[in-house]
Amino acid sequence: MVPGSADIKIGIIDVGLGNTGSLKGALESLGWDPYLISRAGDLGPITQLLLPGVGSFRAAMTRLKEAGLIPAIHDHVQFGRPLLGICLGMQILASWGEEGGGEKGLGLIPGRVTALKPGGGLRIPHVGWNAVHQRLPHPLLKGVKSGVDYYFVHGFVFEPEEPDRVFGETQYGSRFASMVGIKNVFGVQFHPEKSQKNGLKFLDNFCRWGGQC
Repeated sequence: MVPGSADIKIGIIDVGLGNTGSLKGALESLGWDPYLISRAGDLGPITQLLLPGVGSFRAAMTRLKEAGLIPAIHDHVQFGRPLLGICLGMQILASWGEEGGGEKGLGLIPGRVTALKPGGGLRIPHVGWNAVHQRLPHPLLKGVKSGVDYYFVHGFVFEPEEPDRVFGETQYGSRFASMVGIKNVFGVQFHPEKSQKNGLKFLDNFCRWGGQC
């Protein structure tokens, strides 16, 4: 256990959205002891919650609904506790996603998720290492340099309603939001758990974050 962290309880949403194993391993390598959360009743003692995911927007929302986790996630946020969405987990923080004909998201950061259209013959999905350029300061970015590379796998992008919700951008044909946030909610399009020391530093910052900006 990380020194001075007795009151911190890390939770990872685990309802079959993928990538929980590598995220749990990354947190454990930092000295944290995360819990896997599969039902609403597990969320009570959690202080920091991570929402990872790969796959489709609609399938993710369906799994969260079936597990009864959507009201519990909203309660967690309303209590002022930190929430981090990763990859698809970032996308479903939005109000709405166009994939599969359209689906309502969690609505925690107003915005839409639309198909990535990079142009220039670039492949979709966007897979591999790419730089994240910080636009605004944030406690999660303490000690993290702007312009460093993170690992991406995605074919859709988050378009916030308000530009000041974008904390980082990445270039892939055109620029897209790769870090978004509002109050105690933050989302990243990349996979910090697969992004070596920069990603691990970011995750450690989140685990220590009290939710204030």
